[in-house]
Amino acid sequence: MAHIDRRPGIRPRPSLGRRLDIIARSCFPGCAVLLLMLLTQVPFGIRGQAELLPAVTLGAVWFWSLARPDTMPPPVVFLIGLLADLMGYVPLGICAFTLLAVHGVAVSLRRFLARHGFALIWSIYSLVAFVASMLIWLLVMLLSFRYFPPDGALFQAVLAIAIYPVIAIPFSAAHRSIADPDRV
Repeated sequence: MAHIDRRPGIRPRPSLGRRLDIIARSCFPGCAVLLLMLLTQVPFGIRGQAELLPAVTLGAVWFWSLARPDTMPPPVVFLIGLLADLMGYVPLGICAFTLLAVHGVAVSLRRFLARHGFALIWSIYSLVAFVASMLIWLLVMLLSFRYFPPDGALFQAVLAIAIYPVIAIPFSAAHRSIADPDRV
């Protein structure tokens, strides 16, 4: 249940509507990531659109792992990663492994980054996104037994870094309103 429902004291049992509201608010981050992933697959005809899927997924998982790690647990991140693998036509497990690593870094740095502003969060995300893009590139090469030039991985890293503010602004507004299960 929500944090306010766990505080000691006497209060009536939450109604069915309240419990459904808490569940819906808790599911919002995962559903929002899935919706963004599906939107990257719409054929807009944009050059380099294939790199949008890992970039958007990486930024969204990073944001929700920092903001509400209780609503973005590792099993949800794993399922999002598997879906990204299937949608991105990469060997199964690469995005799942990379997203779990990014989630672990975000959760471990959460207390430190909570005291700082967006500029430091974005700077650290930039480093994490670069390493994650290089990791995906390396794992794809190792699992397919082929050499691929690093241009695609560098483009994916730059795209992930550049798109993060576009993702973070609406997500932070949602974090303060829709996705907050403690809100009465």
